[in-house]
Amino acid sequence: MLLTITTTHSPATELGYLLHKHPDRFHSFSLSYGKAHVFYPEANDERCTAALLLDVDPVKLVRGRGTTLEQYVSDRPYVASSFMSVAIAQVFSTALGGRSKDRPELAQTPIPLVAKLSVLPCRGGEGFLRQLFEPLGYTVKAQGHVLDEKFPDWGDSRYFTVELHHTITLSDLLSHLYVLIPVLDDDKHYWVNEEEIEKLLRHGEGWLSQHPAREQITRRYLKRQHRLTRTALAQLAEEDNPDPDSTEETHAQEEAALEKPISLNQQRMNAVVAALKQSNARRVIDLGCGQGNLLKILLNDAFFEQITGVDVSYRSLEIAQERLDRLRLPRNQWERLQLIQSALTYQDKRFHGYDAATVIEVIEHLDLPRLGAFERVLFEFTRPKTVIVTTPNIEYNAKFVNLPAGKLRHKDHRFEWTRSQFQTWANKITERFSYNVQFQPIGEEDPELGSPTQMAVFVIK
Repeated sequence: MLLTITTTHSPATELGYLLHKHPDRFHSFSLSYGKAHVFYPEANDERCTAALLLDVDPVKLVRGRGTTLEQYVSDRPYVASSFMSVAIAQVFSTALGGRSKDRPELAQTPIPLVAKLSVLPCRGGEGFLRQLFEPLGYTVKAQGHVLDEKFPDWGDSRYFTVELHHTITLSDLLSHLYVLIPVLDDDKHYWVNEEEIEKLLRHGEGWLSQHPAREQITRRYLKRQHRLTRTALAQLAEEDNPDPDSTEETHAQEEAALEKPISLNQQRMNAVVAALKQSNARRVIDLGCGQGNLLKILLNDAFFEQITGVDVSYRSLEIAQERLDRLRLPRNQWERLQLIQSALTYQDKRFHGYDAATVIEVIEHLDLPRLGAFERVLFEFTRPKTVIVTTPNIEYNAKFVNLPAGKLRHKDHRFEWTRSQFQTWANKITERFSYNVQFQPIGEEDPELGSPTQMAVFVIK
């Protein structure tokens, strides 16, 4: 089992300082499953190669586990696997941690590196190998091996000789290898528990949360243990956005500042309240209520008998409650209000029993593939008599001086529709779920671009 790391950084022999292994010496280390050796096949100022050779003792692998022949017939002594990851962590621990006593600056400097694995198992084939390393910036060269050269009809094996080329810090290279080698092998030689989550997050810091295959990497690294995988992915999501509520609040403030000169939010609220009263909706649920802009208006109006705000963000609901608490209302008026934390793409019995549902500047925050789930929750399962939906008109964005061309109004918007696109979507809703729909512009209309906000009022047939 052989891993070589080559650099052409000048002087190349400084690789020895990074690995904490002198190029002129042969280094050996005892491991629980055999021995590891480090040596340098070449070492000069132009080019230096360090080799990590694992000598896995097959007897140690099965000692105490029985004496069947099957246990001795294994590829473990010959291919890169979790044994290689353990060796990297133990033999190159200083380099893996990004430390170098003699060359501290070099340890943090990207240098040209080539890692070569003589035999690497790839469950998922060359395609999966590239899916793991190419998003990290590597140039991947892979040579496949047949099962048996004497019997070519047996086909190709899952083993490859792999070269990975990149200009990168040695610490990052070793971290990528530490995590991804056992992921490709899809196996580990030791018991996996909660401690593996900490290892994954530590060695995946700075790159795993952004990796397009992070779910597959996490699942395989944790040996497909669902509980551990869910925990790790949740922590990766937090790393990706450590304070999503704060980020959302900032983006909402930016959008509000953009629309403030035309008083668009107030016009939007007035139009929604007028539509609710016209439909005689006294029990209203505001889906995606945010920080309570509409709730505040409805609570101040005795016309509305029951008012519920729903949002997936607990922080937004806290802010909404704080704002509503400032209203000076009789005690019995507060009984009309409730706030619910819930996702809008899942059925929730608490959504039922309302005359109307309002969806104010919400649908554009949903990923388009999830919009269908929201439609069913709202129009099929919740099924209020009236549904009011507002969304930006992207055509009008050209009128906002401070909005760069091609940009959406809010950084979290997944899309913004033209008037035609919005009407096409709404008309499909009426056909699928037996509603009628009317459209209404909100804000000053431009003869060519239309109004800044578009509203659809759905009424059940």
